Formats: sequence, C-alpha cells, structure tokens
Amino acid sequence: MQIREGPARRQAPSAAGALRSPMSAMMLAMFATMASFYVAGRLWQDAQNRVYLIKELDRRTGQGQSAISVDDTLKVVACRQQGKRLASLEMELAAAKHEGFVGKYNPETNGTRSGKKPLIVIGIMTSFGRKNYRDAVRKSWLPTGSMLKKLEEEKGIVVRFVVGRSANRGDTFDREIDDENRSTKDFLILDDHTESDEELPKKTKSFFANAADTFDAAFYAKVNDDIYINVDTLSAMLETHWDKPRIYIGCMKSGEVFSDSTHKWYEPDWWKFGDGKSYFRHASGEMFVISRAVAQFISINKSVLRTYAHDDVSVGSWMIGLAVKHVNEAKLCCSSWPSDTAIVGVTEINSNSGNYFAPEYIHVCVMPVLRPVAMAVNF
Repeated sequence: MQIREGPARRQAPSAAGALRSPMSAMMLAMFATMASFYVAGRLWQDAQNRVYLIKELDRRTGQGQSAISVDDTLKVVACRQQGKRLASLEMELAAAKHEGFVGKYNPETNGTRSGKKPLIVIGIMTSFGRKNYRDAVRKSWLPTGSMLKKLEEEKGIVVRFVVGRSANRGDTFDREIDDENRSTKDFLILDDHTESDEELPKKTKSFFANAADTFDAAFYAKVNDDIYINVDTLSAMLETHWDKPRIYIGCMKSGEVFSDSTHKWYEPDWWKFGDGKSYFRHASGEMFVISRAVAQFISINKSVLRTYAHDDVSVGSWMIGLAVKHVNEAKLCCSSWPSDTAIVGVTEINSNSGNYFAPEYIHVCVMPVLRPVAMAVNF
C-alpha cells in the first residue's frame, strides 16, 4: 500500500530575512539623499560661477545687462587673451624679420666705428706654437697698431686671431698668448674653449657665438691662419649681400666620408651619412662667411648644436635645417689651384737679421679675395 505525499508546505520567512529588507531600503534612501545634496550643491556652485562671470563681464564692458551666455563669455575672454598674445607675436616677428633672430648683443661691448655697425668680423683660427704664421699674416695683409684700428673704423673690418686656453690653465702657452696680445691687441681669446687640434669644430662654434655676442656686425667669417685676404675685394663682395638676412657664403663642395680610422680625414660618425658615404654640400674650410642672424642662431643654440670631425662639415650641418641661403662664391674657392702654384715651400728667411720666419708651407690662392702669397708678402 503506497502512501502519497501532499504538496510541500512553504516555509515562513526567517526573522533575519525580514530585518535585511528594511535595512537595505534605508541604506539606499540615505545614498539617494546624499547624492541629491551633492548634485544640488554642484548645480548651485555652477550657477554662482555663471552669475559671477556675467557680473564681471558687465562690469568690464559697462553694460547693465548681458544677453550672451556664459559659454560665449568664456570665448570672449579667451579671444581677448589670444588677441594680446597675437599682437605680441606680431611685434616679435617684425623684429625677427628685421634682425634675423633675437640676439644678446650689448652695445657697450662693441668697440668699433662709434655707433656704426662693423661690416664683418674675421676670425683667424690659430693655436699655440703658430706665432710664425701670425707674424706672416701681420707682415702681409693684416695691419697692426693704429692701422688696425683705422681698418675697423674706416672700413668696418674687425680682424682677430682666435685661440682657446691651454688644458693647464695659466701655463707657458697661455702666458705667451697673453703677452703677445698685450703687444698686438689683435686676439679674441676663447676662455670657454680648451685648445686642441681635435676640437676645431667646437672652437669654430665658440668663435661665432662669442663674436655675435661681442660685435654687432653684418657678417662673420672664419679663415685659416695660412690664408691671405684681399680685404677690399672681400668688402665689395659682401656689399652685394646686404639684402639677405640669413646667408652662408663660401666655396661650396661635397666629398667622400672616410670610415677608415687610420685615414687623415677619418669621420667617426661616417655611418650617419648613408650608404653613399658622401658629405652634404657645405662651404670649404679655408674661409666661409655667415650673416649676423645665423651667428646669433649659433650663439643661442651652441649647447645643442652637434659637431663632426671637421669644422666646415659641422657648420654646414647646422645650415641644412635652417632657412638660410647658400651662396657658392667662386672668389672664395682655392680647390682648383694650378699645380705649379698650389704650395710654396718657404723655410727660414733672414732669421739672423731679425726678420720673421715664414710658414714652411703657405697656400697660394689665385682667386681675388684670397690673395696669392707672392702678392701679399715680399720674401
């Protein structure tokens, strides 16, 4: 006999379950109330800000009431600020177009031509132990004493031998340069540069930076101490470039990049010049000229300008990224000298009579600006 079970009876809810439901409702109510207060507070604060902005705009514009929205008000304020900034930038741009770049020139440091800008500052790169070269330059095209001052005042041509300091500051090398400068007063001594053949690119950079900060000239030139310059021809050539605020003048060339560390012209960064291993176009290192705006750029950015193994390549690399006009000036080219006049071998000349020693090898250039040594020096 089977006993059938009826449907199971539902169990009454426990006391804990009965308490949980009211507690949850109470918590939700509290959170809802707090959220309402928060939202209301933010809305009130936003409304106060809107009222403040409208009142401030009314006060500044002199209107009794404003019919524009807060968003429009903010746009008006932003436009006014941008307008002031734009006006300031336009003034800076006008000055930049006139001067090229904003520089750090102090008129009190310019000791030439009593208020009239020099035409050019020529830096003759020299070093320790090359006094014979400097004397050869002084005996040829560079005047000394009062005539050097006259060259600056009448023709606006400032010429200085450029040299750094010894690694052992104050040693014999430094003292010899200081003594020579006290006598000739034709040096620009770079106290921030340590003299070294391997650091010529950095020396050239330091020269342009210091020259731009010291002299308010139209042009700046770097030249080697075995090159002889016809200053009149150079001056006439530069007069044709007054209308170009950013200019880079020289005998433009390119050439092979040498990756062999034993080669004389080895370039440690050869791999940066691509598979063709050819330098970009740049002015030959015997002499090149840059305008004031470019010199100021070098002065302002000298701490971040990269140098390569050679100074002419280094300067050329800085010009690539700038809006600078490259001028290939044949008057500054010496790369195509006739083979019979390319080098003159000269040794001691009348040393017993007190005359100077000429450099053992003196470059001869047949171009107008860079004088042949036969024209410049009577041996």
